[in-house]
Amino acid sequence: MSSDSHTNVDSQHNQQWLLISRPTAEPTLDNFRFVEVELTPLVEGQVRIRNQYLSLDPYMRGRMSDAKSYAPPQPLNEVMIGGTVGEVVESKHPKFQPGDCVVATGGWQLFTTLDATQPGALRKIPASSIPRSAFLGVCGMPGITAWYGLNKICEPKPGETVVVSSASGAVGSVVGQLAKLQGCRAVGIAGGPDKCRYVIDELGFDDCIDYKAHHDLKALSKALAIACPQGIDCDFENVGGHILDAVIARMNSHGRIALCGTIAGYNGEPIPLQFPQLILLSRLKIQGFIVSEHLEYWPEAISTLTGLVSKGQLKYRETVSQGLKTAPAAFFNLLKGQNFGKQLVKLI
Repeated sequence: MSSDSHTNVDSQHNQQWLLISRPTAEPTLDNFRFVEVELTPLVEGQVRIRNQYLSLDPYMRGRMSDAKSYAPPQPLNEVMIGGTVGEVVESKHPKFQPGDCVVATGGWQLFTTLDATQPGALRKIPASSIPRSAFLGVCGMPGITAWYGLNKICEPKPGETVVVSSASGAVGSVVGQLAKLQGCRAVGIAGGPDKCRYVIDELGFDDCIDYKAHHDLKALSKALAIACPQGIDCDFENVGGHILDAVIARMNSHGRIALCGTIAGYNGEPIPLQFPQLILLSRLKIQGFIVSEHLEYWPEAISTLTGLVSKGQLKYRETVSQGLKTAPAAFFNLLKGQNFGKQLVKLI
């Protein structure tokens, strides 16, 4: 086993966060319960993983609701869903051995027991100089989301302008960098001067608009007109609301919008589209997508992303909370935009 797997955690017991009620507005600690349970012996085909990092992502807020969505709601009184990277500590499946590093949907817990006979239940990470945590962010689901939405929906051409909302986040930061590598003008939208400076100075975007300084549609529209003098050809949308309204008003004919998230409405707020007629007038393509429905592209995306990271051509930042008990507070901060880059919980 690698040195970073050593821990004083009791290997006979598991600690977990369960979702016990559905929030009607912003989630609170009352929606969760922290429990300790005994680990049971494995049966044939199962693998037990000691999770090392837990990924926290905006989609989790949607899964906490029982409203109609693209995926079934998170069941109550069960371990909260979440991506993890960790190390196999016990296996009754021939393809996985103790010491293997794997990515899985392990949930908010220290140990995960999975049926490895199920396709896609867990995926090995080859030995690499890239930190394991990166396989939950820039080289994991968020990075793949960025790669897919940009390349398969936006299909940018050199010289075009690509706008990215939530540009300093785990997904948006990758979108803008990939767009720049393809010869595009990349304009971010982020919250606060520190995030905007990071987007421009470290990630290499051409410009970044602070939505907190342009907090209504009129102000944001003016800022977009200055940042995008040639209009907008592609929008990678993570937020929705008046940000999407402002972008649509600036879109060029035959523009493409990859609708990845609607953070503006995650707590149940209505987010109507103010000018839907512009979709017709500008002949826009707007396509929502869920990256888990396109697993056939994951190997290509991961290969591209890991190659760029290893060459130093793709930068990323992580906000890391220490210890499983901090997961709810870190999640609440994520939903409020208080994280910087990829939000993780370190479990080792």
